[in-house]
Amino acid sequence: MNKNKIKIGVVGLGTVGSGVINLLEKNKEEILKRSGISIDITCISAANKNKKRDCNISGLKFYSDPLEMIKLEDIDVIVELIGGESLAKDIVLKALENKIHVVTANKALIALHGNEISKAAENNKCDVAYEASVAGAVPIIKVIRESLNANIIHWVAGIINGTTNYILTEMLKSKKSFSEVLKEAQALGYAEADPAFDVGGIDAAHKLTILSSISFGIPLNFNSIYVEGIEDIELVDLNYAKELGYAIKHLAIGRKNADGIELRVHPCLIPKSRLLANVDGVKNAVVVSSDAAGPTLYYGAGAGSLATASSVVSDIIDISRKIIFKSNASVPLLGYQADDLKEQNILNIKEVESRYYLRIRVTNRPGVLAEITKIFGSKSISIESILQKEDLINDKFVPIVLVTHSVIEKNIFDALIDIEKLDVVKGKIVKIRIEELDS
Repeated sequence: MNKNKIKIGVVGLGTVGSGVINLLEKNKEEILKRSGISIDITCISAANKNKKRDCNISGLKFYSDPLEMIKLEDIDVIVELIGGESLAKDIVLKALENKIHVVTANKALIALHGNEISKAAENNKCDVAYEASVAGAVPIIKVIRESLNANIIHWVAGIINGTTNYILTEMLKSKKSFSEVLKEAQALGYAEADPAFDVGGIDAAHKLTILSSISFGIPLNFNSIYVEGIEDIELVDLNYAKELGYAIKHLAIGRKNADGIELRVHPCLIPKSRLLANVDGVKNAVVVSSDAAGPTLYYGAGAGSLATASSVVSDIIDISRKIIFKSNASVPLLGYQADDLKEQNILNIKEVESRYYLRIRVTNRPGVLAEITKIFGSKSISIESILQKEDLINDKFVPIVLVTHSVIEKNIFDALIDIEKLDVVKGKIVKIRIEELDS
């Protein structure tokens, strides 16, 4: 067998970096059989050489400064796994300047600086691969850029943050509050000490920025994403959703329609009959709906050492094949030829049309529902169903749960402002969008 060799440098030896080193060693023979290439890690970089790690780095040349490693070492591919933006961006751009190909798992880097990185890669005739930046082991980037590249993509929707999915799953399962389950998730390592990045939706928004670009041929634009987290989801809403035949999931949604493109991250009610509604725990799943293939679902581990390393190493192998066999054929970084990436109208959230789940806490007396429905009628909002529940703790106030027909968000927004002004309404109204995901 022709044992072609590729030399790589790894920057960052955390969970994913350790996983990459371990996977390359563990499956070295299998990788050689499949690719005909021997992938050798020749150098590594991290902040602290002596830190205890879950991988063996003995015999590897160590650098505390990754930029110095790029300058001094003769490597074919650099693997950036430090996360963050500033230093990671410097590493990637310096590598490309030195004609070194790049593999990264850094969604923030691609989402926020991918347009600049794409130009640098093109100018230097290098590849930048980033499969692990979205959904861990799920090969969704390759699917959209390559497997579905003959399709016009209509919409993409996914559970792409395992922390939020775990919390919503466990709240319903254990009948505990958001704050209680969040503490448990932190103890298990599913949530960071500062969980705002995950539970606030920013992580999912970074990933949707990438998915929307490669799906719809638009430049990366993180600021165009509408973002809501799960901090305000209550157990009572999870229970009502279940009673109505739905599950509440934190979704990232990109949808193209006649008026433009919807890009939004927020909690949704999804019919329990949908496969996506049954994705629980820390798993990720993405549905892509396209003209020829129709809706297709991709499911798997969204994080974890070896799971994410699987995607990183796959990217390393793809680039290695190109280097060894001197191939100039390249999949564009964002799936479209650079000249064909075009700005399109991104809809404001108030322009988006949806059905809604509403929970309104009201004074328990006759005529209240009529007051509320009168306001809905004035805003052209039609009610599909109503659940009126007795409050077993305090019968002075009772919850009313309504499901609306499809309506423009601006109308629902204006109606809820007026309804919250009513003397019979107590507190803020809970509003959660409903997604059918059926076309």
